[in-house]
Amino acid sequence: MTVLFMFLDGVGLGEDDQQKNPFARAYLPNLQKLLGGSNLLAASAPFAGEKASLLALDASLGVGGLPQSATGQAVLLTGQNVPAAIGYHYGPKPDKATAAHLQQGGIFGELTRAGKQAALVNAYPPGYFEGINSGMRKFSSIPLAVISAGLSLFTKEDLLEGRAISADFTALGWRDRMNLHDIPVMSPHESGLHLAALSRKYDFAFFEYWLTDYAGHGQDMQAALELLQGFDLVLGGLLETWDEQDLLLITSDHGNLEDLATRRHTGNPVPLLLVGNEKSRRYFEGAKDLSDVAPAILRLIH
Repeated sequence: MTVLFMFLDGVGLGEDDQQKNPFARAYLPNLQKLLGGSNLLAASAPFAGEKASLLALDASLGVGGLPQSATGQAVLLTGQNVPAAIGYHYGPKPDKATAAHLQQGGIFGELTRAGKQAALVNAYPPGYFEGINSGMRKFSSIPLAVISAGLSLFTKEDLLEGRAISADFTALGWRDRMNLHDIPVMSPHESGLHLAALSRKYDFAFFEYWLTDYAGHGQDMQAALELLQGFDLVLGGLLETWDEQDLLLITSDHGNLEDLATRRHTGNPVPLLLVGNEKSRRYFEGAKDLSDVAPAILRLIH
C-alpha cells in the first residue's frame, strides 16, 4: 500500500465565519464531498464517513505561545513532542535544538532503514540549491529530515522527467516567477492525477504545500479563496484515480489561513483528514495531537 502525506502549512480548524475564514466561504466541492457536505471547520470534527475521517489535532502540545513551523513539522516527522523537549515553539526554520531531533531523518529515516521506499516528491528549483550551498538559505524541517535520512531532494531535472511535482502543483510559478520556460505547466486537475501516479511508486510519499501559510500571512481573502479552489481541483484529480487500499493523509503544523483577521499563527487545532478504507483509518483512532501522526503511519506501513 501507499501512504501519501499531503502537508498543508498553516491550516487550522476555524470558525464558521465567512468574514475571516476562507474555508467557510470557498466553494470546495471535492473536499466537502469527503466531509459529507461540510466545510473544513472546527465544528466538522470529528467526522467518520464511508471514505474519509476528520480529526482535530492539538498543535500547541502543552507549550505556551503560538505553534511555529519548525517545531510543528519536526513533531509530525518524528512523533516526538519537540516543543516540550526544548521548552518553546520555534520557526520558521529549525534552530540547533530542533534540528537535533531530525538527525535520524524522522519518519523518512525509520522507513528507509526498514527497507521501505520513501520520498519527498516536491521538486526544488536551481536557486534553492544555490542558496543552500552558499549558506544564504537554511533547510526547513522537512527537507532537513529527508537529507538526514540519506535521501535526495528532487531537482528541476526530476520535474522535467516527471519524477517530481512543483510546490504550487502546476509549475506555473516556475515559469512566471522564475522564468524557467522549459518547465511544462499542468492544470490543477492534471497535477492531482500526476501526484497520485507519483505516490504509487513509494510506500510513503510526502508532499509539502507551503503556499497556504503564505496566504494566511497575506490576509488577502480573494487570494486565499483562489488558492483553496485550486487546491480543491488538485484534490479532485488525485481522488479520481485513488486506490481505496491506499491512504491519503492531510494535516498541518499550526493554524493560520483559517483566520485572516490576524497575520499571526493561531492556537487552533489542525485537521487530520484521512481518505482510505476503514481498516487503514483505524490506525489513527484516538489521535489527539501532532505527535500521534508519525507513530500511526509507521504502524500502518510496517
